[in-house]
Amino acid sequence: MKPLNAASPLDLIHGRAASAGAGLDERSRDIFRLIVDTYLDSGEPVGSRNLSKLLASQLSPASIRNVMSDLEALGLIYAPHVSAGRLPTELGLRFFVDAFLEVGDVPERERAEIEEKIRDMGERRPVNALLTEASQLLSGLSRGAGIVIAAKSDPRLKHIEFVRLDARRALVVLVDESGEVENRVLELPAGIAASQLVEAANFLNAHVVGRTLAEARSRVDALREETARALDALSRQLVDQGLAVWSGEGSSEPSRLIVRGRANLLENVSEAADLDRLRHLFDDLESKSSIVELIDLAEAGNGVRIFIGSENKLFSLSGSSLVIAPYSDADQRVVGAVGVIGPTRLNYRRIVPMVDYTARLVSRLLAGTARRP
Repeated sequence: MKPLNAASPLDLIHGRAASAGAGLDERSRDIFRLIVDTYLDSGEPVGSRNLSKLLASQLSPASIRNVMSDLEALGLIYAPHVSAGRLPTELGLRFFVDAFLEVGDVPERERAEIEEKIRDMGERRPVNALLTEASQLLSGLSRGAGIVIAAKSDPRLKHIEFVRLDARRALVVLVDESGEVENRVLELPAGIAASQLVEAANFLNAHVVGRTLAEARSRVDALREETARALDALSRQLVDQGLAVWSGEGSSEPSRLIVRGRANLLENVSEAADLDRLRHLFDDLESKSSIVELIDLAEAGNGVRIFIGSENKLFSLSGSSLVIAPYSDADQRVVGAVGVIGPTRLNYRRIVPMVDYTARLVSRLLAGTARRP
């Protein structure tokens, strides 16, 4: 067990970055900031000649090269190939984000767009549609991939129906009190008739509507004798299978992941290394491996958290950056997170407040949805 005062891996990274930049004088800090700013704007390395033109103070290219050599020795910048230009390392980006990043408010135009689309969706549509819209909106505004991680909920049932697909399969249609509709396919017991599908649905609607899934299963268990009198063996089997299929028995995935805007990540990508990096990212997103950890990562911090490259072990092979913020339900419990995934040269100044504002708006709308009659 980790000691209570033990530092997390991310805390250690913050400490390394702070230590690397602690001894920089004002001239070195100015040159470093310009290297990072150029990278975030264009993705291109910048050399001493161009830096001498950008600096407010008059420094020769030779003096700038000496400073760049010191920054490289500290692990804050590197030369991507045989070139006079330099790019920030992941450690350098972390130092920049911690020491220099100034985050303002969401611009009024973007704030209005976020409010209009998400608030309208939250008032008219089920929660799942609201979360999908949040993911789509973040993707469009950031030109990255918008993500939403939502913990699986246990809503109250409103209606259940069995629709036969063929002789051995039926669709279980479940509607919860928020209006969400979920369809699952189940294998039918051999020889079941259409009348038995109706009988099983009627029994469930009579006894479990208004209950959560856990409550519904307890109720059916408590009614075993009544169930045996009211239903034949095949119909009883269908009732049990319907509840089991809806609960996703055998599935260990505690959360769902909504991703929109993968195509944005392919823009301006031509080098094989970048394509391979994106392949790793897409594989990770498709596998949804350990996505509940993203909620834990977001919840552990205060508001928006930024993970750069390998700092996020879930997507470490892709070298992507993640900006993520948690959202809460009406009881102030963290139930999910919204964010943006993209290359390490994300526009952090713009995206951080955007993600934060979206997460807070989703929290307010979820609280309002829960209070509706």
